[in-house]
Amino acid sequence: MATASPGATLRDEQQLIASIVEVMQQEQQLLVSADADGLATLTPHKLKLAQQAAILARTRHTALGGAGFPAAETGMEPWLAAAGDATARAEWERLLDLTRAAKELNRVNGMLLSKQLASTTGVLNALRGSSGSGTGGVYGPGGQTLASGPSRRFVVG
Repeated sequence: MATASPGATLRDEQQLIASIVEVMQQEQQLLVSADADGLATLTPHKLKLAQQAAILARTRHTALGGAGFPAAETGMEPWLAAAGDATARAEWERLLDLTRAAKELNRVNGMLLSKQLASTTGVLNALRGSSGSGTGGVYGPGGQTLASGPSRRFVVG
C-alpha cells in the first residue's frame, strides 16, 4: 500500500480552517452582541470542524512519518525542501496564514469572553450583596432576604 503524499490533505485542511475562521468571526459578532443562544448553536459546528481538521492533520503527520520525516508540523519544512514542490509550498503557506488568522480570532474571542464573564460576575456579586452587609436584596422562597453565602469564584485561564 502506497503512502499518501504529505501534501495531499493541504487543500482540504485549508477549506476546513477557512470554515473555522468564518465560524469564529460569527462567534465574535455573537460575543459582542452578548447572544448566548447564538453562541450555543455555533459551538457544536465549530467543534465538528476542529475535529475534522485534526483528523486531516493526523493523516498528514502519518504521511510525513511514512516519507521519513518527523510525523509532526515540524516535518513539513524538511519535506517541502526535499520535495521542491512549489504548489505544495504555496498551499502550506496558505494553510499557515489561515491558522494564524484562526489563532488571532481565538485570542480576541477569548478576551471578549473574559470581559463578559467579568461583567456577569460583577452583576451576580451585586445581586448577592457582596458589600459584606449580609443583605443583598436577594429573596428566598418565603420572601425573606437571604444572607449572602460563600461566593463562587471563577478562574479564567
